[in-house]
Amino acid sequence: MVNLIQQPAPFDLVGNPILVGGIGQGFEATLQYRVHDGHDERTGFFNVGGGTGEHGQYQIAVDVAGAAFQLDRLFVEVYEESARNGSEINKITVPVIFGPRIVQGYVGYRIHVVQPGDTLSAIADANYGSSAAFQNIVRANPLVISDPDRIFPGQALKIPIGA
Repeated sequence: MVNLIQQPAPFDLVGNPILVGGIGQGFEATLQYRVHDGHDERTGFFNVGGGTGEHGQYQIAVDVAGAAFQLDRLFVEVYEESARNGSEINKITVPVIFGPRIVQGYVGYRIHVVQPGDTLSAIADANYGSSAAFQNIVRANPLVISDPDRIFPGQALKIPIGA
């Protein structure tokens, strides 16, 4: 059984619902999903494959409304349950960043390409009306920003946007 998550990509900035898509293989396989942060989770299942063992694309929308997530970072898991003992097999795990934990009313993000002279405080002030909101940008870009005092021209930063 091939179980590939093509969407979301690792550390994508996601909202609710979380769209999960990929390719599964199996004779009408039933796959399980779990979205969690270690404190709360949402789980379910879906079917993939057309009955002859061919690859079947899937896309599901995981509604996480009401989840009591405490962290910005979530894990999206897709796996198969073993018919033998119920264990999780062929599991794929993708870490994502949950935008609604960063900005209230999260609706998406825009990309800001860092220019010479830019600072996170100035970018935050331009986008949120407060230089103190630079932490929103840091939280949304864990693979890009390792030190909030050091950003570089050409870096593409995701700026989470709320309603």
